[in-house]
Amino acid sequence: MPTFDTLYDAFCYTLAGILFAVITMRVRRDLRAGSVQMIVLLLLGLLMLTLLYEFGAGFADGTLAVVIREALLALLAIGFARIAISFVFQTLLRKADIPRILADVLFVLVLVVYALYRMHVDGVNLVSIVASAGVLAGGIAFSLQQTLNNLWGGVALQLDNTCRIGDWVRIDNIIGQIIDIRWRYLSIATNSGETVIIPNANLMQNRVTVLARRGDVRTSWRRELEFSVSYKTPPSHVITTVQTALERAEMTNVAKAPSLEVTCRHFSDSGITYAVLYWLADLRYDLQTDSNVRVHIHAALRREKMEIPFPHRVLIDGGELSRGGASDEALAKRFATLSEIELFAPMTPEERRALASELTDCVYVRNDVISRRGEVADSLYVLAQGKVAIYGEADGGQTRPRLATLAAPANFGEMGLLTGQARTATVIAESDVLCYRLDKSGFDAILRARPELADGFAKVVAKRQAENDATLQAADADARARMAVSRASELVRRIRQCFNIT
Repeated sequence: MPTFDTLYDAFCYTLAGILFAVITMRVRRDLRAGSVQMIVLLLLGLLMLTLLYEFGAGFADGTLAVVIREALLALLAIGFARIAISFVFQTLLRKADIPRILADVLFVLVLVVYALYRMHVDGVNLVSIVASAGVLAGGIAFSLQQTLNNLWGGVALQLDNTCRIGDWVRIDNIIGQIIDIRWRYLSIATNSGETVIIPNANLMQNRVTVLARRGDVRTSWRRELEFSVSYKTPPSHVITTVQTALERAEMTNVAKAPSLEVTCRHFSDSGITYAVLYWLADLRYDLQTDSNVRVHIHAALRREKMEIPFPHRVLIDGGELSRGGASDEALAKRFATLSEIELFAPMTPEERRALASELTDCVYVRNDVISRRGEVADSLYVLAQGKVAIYGEADGGQTRPRLATLAAPANFGEMGLLTGQARTATVIAESDVLCYRLDKSGFDAILRARPELADGFAKVVAKRQAENDATLQAADADARARMAVSRASELVRRIRQCFNIT
């Protein structure tokens, strides 16, 4: 039978436990469900202990009353110990990042000490129990050797902070993020939507690689992507071209620092093998980011006409193959595109056909930066396929303003070709894009043969600038026409000066 003093002590512990639980719930909202369960456990134990105190005198068997009393006191001890330990570790010491397993070990030790104390109070001979328990514990430890190894591995992992929840690890051929560390096992969530359970004993015996972490500092994870280019292109040119293209591209999850690097890996039968070393910012998107980088690599190689070789071996060296010019079909497409653009309207069909042979195909993919504001320019781009966005300069760290969106057929960058003016805006591909690049050297012969073309080009460009000028949006057609004529005369002078036409 419980005494009044026992009931009073239980009531005090219950009130203290409820107070600790309320504080814990206010500080840690994610622990509300567990705290409520422990409060219910305390109240239930206190209620049943009170009923036993009031009506337990009717028990014929005193031993049964003692067993019920000790069971109810154990129930209260479990609830209070769980609440108190949670209050200390999750509320008072929440910023200390103490391993969770320490709280579990302390909880077990508290219950063991409580059980020994209650047995001592009830007059149990602890010496004989400890001797018998030693023999029994030896047999249990021998039969449960693997389980105990897992338990010890879990304690060691959390105490020495080898692996932490949230870390990305590679164990054998498994790569994933640690989502839980228990006494017996470690849970890893992979990018394939799987949860892998690994016994702690295996972690103690095998090698574990922690990804994206250098010591205690979390970093990005370096990835290596190989590609091949034929022997016809010098390695220095390949490295410079691909690295410049990837640095200019705006790719999600590719870290800016450390910067990516292109290296020459080895010489194979079919070509030279290179590797792109980049740093992955979010390990959840490893395959998607690899794919995005490969797409940009392929586009950069296509723009520069660098061959990705098929598997082959050269048995007899017959010299380099001739690159040749564009096919008749490609020239016809270029001519058709030039005929649809107003800038080239002053030219005759023969001049446009001649100009078509001077164009260079440039392939871009989404988020490729085609030209950047402030870059020195001596070429224009003819947009044959796809869509591009034109951005201005951002002020004070704000998002850069979108000035316009161009869809094929269109042209941009004409001021760089005609006057040598630096780029005034940044142009970024919004889809897969095919551009024809016209350099000054390819345009020079046509303009020198017929210098009067400078007047026609100047009028078209000046008209386009006047229509796009934000200050002239409210002006009437006559005002815009006068401004276009004034600008055209200045442009003619700059074009003639750029191409040295007297």
